[in-house]
Amino acid sequence: MTHPLLDLPPLTATRFAEIERRVARLLRTEQDVVIMQGEALLPLEACIRSGARPDSTALNIVTGPYGQTFGNWLRDCGAHVVDLTVPFHTAVTARQVEQALAEHPEIDFVSLVHAEAATGNTNPVAEIGKVVRAHGALFMVDAVASVAAEPLLVDAWGVDLCVIGAQKAMGGPAGVSAVSVSERAWQRFAENPRAPRRSYLSLLDWKERWIDGGRRVLPHAPAQLEMLALEACVERIEEAGLDTVTTRHARAAEATRAGTLALSGAASSARADGQSDGQSDGHSGGQGRTQSGGGLQPYVHDAADAAPVATTLRVPAGTDASALVARALAADPTLPVVAGGGALAQEMIRVNHYGADATVDVVHATLAALGAALVEEAGATVDLAAARRAVTAVWPQSE
Repeated sequence: MTHPLLDLPPLTATRFAEIERRVARLLRTEQDVVIMQGEALLPLEACIRSGARPDSTALNIVTGPYGQTFGNWLRDCGAHVVDLTVPFHTAVTARQVEQALAEHPEIDFVSLVHAEAATGNTNPVAEIGKVVRAHGALFMVDAVASVAAEPLLVDAWGVDLCVIGAQKAMGGPAGVSAVSVSERAWQRFAENPRAPRRSYLSLLDWKERWIDGGRRVLPHAPAQLEMLALEACVERIEEAGLDTVTTRHARAAEATRAGTLALSGAASSARADGQSDGQSDGHSGGQGRTQSGGGLQPYVHDAADAAPVATTLRVPAGTDASALVARALAADPTLPVVAGGGALAQEMIRVNHYGADATVDVVHATLAALGAALVEEAGATVDLAAARRAVTAVWPQSE
């Protein structure tokens, strides 16, 4: 018997190329787009190993765990790495980048994560892109967590390498990803004797065998189901309108933040930038834990630095975030909540309001479950009615 997921006609080179063109339109770019047959770490590592070399100096901007990973890859390539690290509860500024470039004029490669889903912050790529382009360095951006959740204008912002994945705001699978590559980047890859060749990490192989060949013959069999899912994601975004999709994600983040503050009774006492009394400038290992209010608090202090794709929350001192999440999920296992990773596992909760979960109903349900878990796990006093009113004020149920 036939099966709709198994008995499919082959994916043609023509259709593959059309999906690439649609992704390029999503990224607002005229650059070449290569769709790679794997999770986004594949093109991210491919970009670094193609662009970094022993005689280069890279500015690696670290605002979360992925920035740390990029630094490791850059060093493994033999590049001299200048790390610009900021506390994970904030965003880097263009001024900080400009200062780092001025102190190290030899920098020729800059890596940045647009939105760090793990820590909940987002960085001003447009402003940073101007500074990097004026300096003349190649600019690589990880936009896996930002694409379709917030504005992303590759060409206008001067991004040479922009990597995306389908699994977050695009609402698709994790097994397919894409990267846009500027002419400057292609030239740098070609001049790098250590750039991967005849390798799954080789972007130059894609250019030689696919792009330069007129996109007529695929270099290998495509991951057909993932490609069809990517096509469906892009189609759904096109039908809804990209602005509509990004607005929905922004509204989910704003509503989650407002509801959290109201849930903990902190809406009236929180400072205008979203930072509560008692928070410090630490970014891991228990530093910066909220000491006042006894409830959940936004991990990212300033709402302007908070990513639309996910909201990260600090738990009250003495409360285990993993236990709190487990309690909430026991009541509703479909909720998009997880404990923080690594050193943040005990103090951070991440609310993943992206894709199908970027709805007002999911925000209400998540806050209700977390509130109940706080009462049971920490004996906290919460105000569910106030949280609901705060969410509705930001995001009326009728929208």
